[in-house]
Parts: sequence; C-alpha cells; structure tokens
Amino acid sequence: MLANARLETLVFFVTDLPRSAAFYRDVLGLALTVEDSHEGPMATAQAGSVTLVLLERTVWVGETPIPVFSLDGGIDDCADALVAHGVEIVTPVSEAPDGGLTLDFLDPDGTVLSLHQPMGAARRR
Repeated sequence: MLANARLETLVFFVTDLPRSAAFYRDVLGLALTVEDSHEGPMATAQAGSVTLVLLERTVWVGETPIPVFSLDGGIDDCADALVAHGVEIVTPVSEAPDGGLTLDFLDPDGTVLSLHQPMGAARRR
C-alpha cells in the first residue's frame, strides 16, 4: 500500500508555539509561516520536499514523529552549531547502521530530531 508513497508532511505537537517556532527558525534555519487554522495557531516550514507543521497542544514525549533530516556533509559543524545554541544532544555524532553518520538532539518539547549524513561525505564543510 505505501511502497510507492513518499513522505510529504510531518506534524509536531508542541507545548509553546512561539518557543518552538523560534527554535525551528533560529536554530535549525527553517523559514516558518505562522497562521491560524481550525485548531488554532500553527506554524509551517519546508525542509526539502517535506512540510513540517507545528500545532500547539499538550504533548507527551513519544507522541510525535522522529524526523530524520538528510545532510550532504558537515554533520560535525551542525553538532557544533546545535551545542552553541544550548541544544541537548541525545546521541553525539556516531556511525549509522548504513555506514553513514547520525546525530540525535532534542527540540524544546523533548522531541527527538535526527540528522543523517551518508557514508563518505565530509564531516566538516
């Protein structure tokens, strides 16, 4: 059923929309649009071909997806930038099962976000 489907949207439940919007905009560098929806204010952003939607509501850890953002290189530079912004690193840069590199960190609501860099790509830009 989903073999030929492609992921197009990820919805995140966040406890404080302005705080989360600032994180995704200022720390992760995504251009966000904040608008009203039938469920109240929401923020949207494009991360490549995937639309991220932030909706404010009560959140329990594990209730929202774990997105993996693909990098073409520079994962160590990303790790340094996240630490400089005071972001909590859950799993430091380490080898991924496919031989590439991975890094897991938390957004303001404790949602795990992951970066993945393919095998052979430069760790620094």
